[in-house]
Amino acid sequence: MYNKQLRIIRKPEVLATLGISKSTLFNRIQAGLLPPSINLGGRACGWLETEIQAVLSALVSSRENNEIKQLVNDLVEARKTMGGLING
Repeated sequence: MYNKQLRIIRKPEVLATLGISKSTLFNRIQAGLLPPSINLGGRACGWLETEIQAVLSALVSSRENNEIKQLVNDLVEARKTMGGLING
C-alpha cells in the first residue's frame, strides 16, 4: 500500500474528485464509507490521494457498502504502519 509518491489532497479536491458536497463527505466519513482526514497541524487537514482513489475505484466498480467499509478500515489500519515504512 505504501507509495513513495504520497500526496495529500485538501477538501476541495476531494469533493471535486468524488463529485459530492461537504455534507455528503462528512456523512460518508461518519458512516465509515470514506477514511477520516489527516490532521496537518493547526486547522489544516487533508486526505491521502491514494486512499480517495481506492474508494473511488470501489464506487466505480459497484462495490457494496459493507465492502467499501472494509476497504476504508484496511486503509486506516495501513496508516499505522506507514511511519515505519517511511523511516525504514
